[in-house]
Formats: sequence, structure tokens, C-alpha cells
Amino acid sequence: MRQLFIAFLFLLAAPSWAETRDPATHFFQAKFGDLQADLQEAKKQGKKGIFLFFEMDDCPFCERMKTTVLNQTDVQDAFRAQFLLYSIDVNGDTQIADFQGKDTTEKAFAFAHRVRATPALLFFDLDGKLIARHTGPTKDKADFLLLGRYVSEGAYASQPFTKYKQGK
Repeated sequence: MRQLFIAFLFLLAAPSWAETRDPATHFFQAKFGDLQADLQEAKKQGKKGIFLFFEMDDCPFCERMKTTVLNQTDVQDAFRAQFLLYSIDVNGDTQIADFQGKDTTEKAFAFAHRVRATPALLFFDLDGKLIARHTGPTKDKADFLLLGRYVSEGAYASQPFTKYKQGK
């Protein structure tokens, strides 16, 4: 009887486990290394733009974002509906083409966009123009979802994110 009770408790807890998925496969899209082509794909899919998550190995804040925010199914679904999503290693030597088609490395691309701390969350419009930046982890899932809404609604054009948050 005790084993049946324990099994029942695990079944009740299962929905909370089912709400998370690996961000490497369910949040981020596979990179092909050509951000200019990604812009064309974003336009074709009707996205609002491209979201880049700048990270580095052994970054505790990046890891926290991945294990508490980016692994949430509602976050994954909301962001994938609005943006193409890629991670960029700020120390990476992987060759990529930037939004203008110029060959560079992930590290040089991060440096060119003044990424000095991780995580850095950068949003680019469909022309490859940087439209919003958030440095450091968001407070929680709700804050990250609000950041996505801030960009997808176009509020970045008229007010900073901190002011937008105060009005919500």
C-alpha cells in the first residue's frame, strides 16, 4: 500500500516535470552560421526578428537561465513563435557570417556588439539592426516573457524595458 501511495505522489508531481524541455533542442535553433540568411528565413516565417543569447562556458548565470527559464515549455513556445533563437559563444572560434554577410567568428561578433558580460540577450529586427539588449539574467520566467513581449509589441521603440516593466 505504501508503494502505491508513493507512486501516486510521483504521478501528481509529473506535470511539473513535463513542463520543462532541454533548451539546447527546444529553445535554440540549430545554427548554420549565416545570420544574413537567417534574417531571410525569419522574414519568410513571419517572425519579429532574431534573438541571440550570448553565453560562455562555466557562466553560472547562463546556466541558471537555461535551467530555470529557457527550459520552460511556455517560454520556448512563446519565443519560438516570435523569433529565431540562437546561442552565441562569446569565446567561440566558430566561423559565422554576420547580418551584413561579412565572415567573422562568434567571439569577434560578440566583441563587435559590445558583449562584455554573460548572458547578454540581444534582439535584432528583420534588417539585422539591434533593437533591444538585456545584459545579465532575467529575474525569472515572467520577467523573460515580459522582455519578449516588450520587443514583439514594439515597446522598445518608445521606452526602456525598466519603464515598460513598471507599467505592467
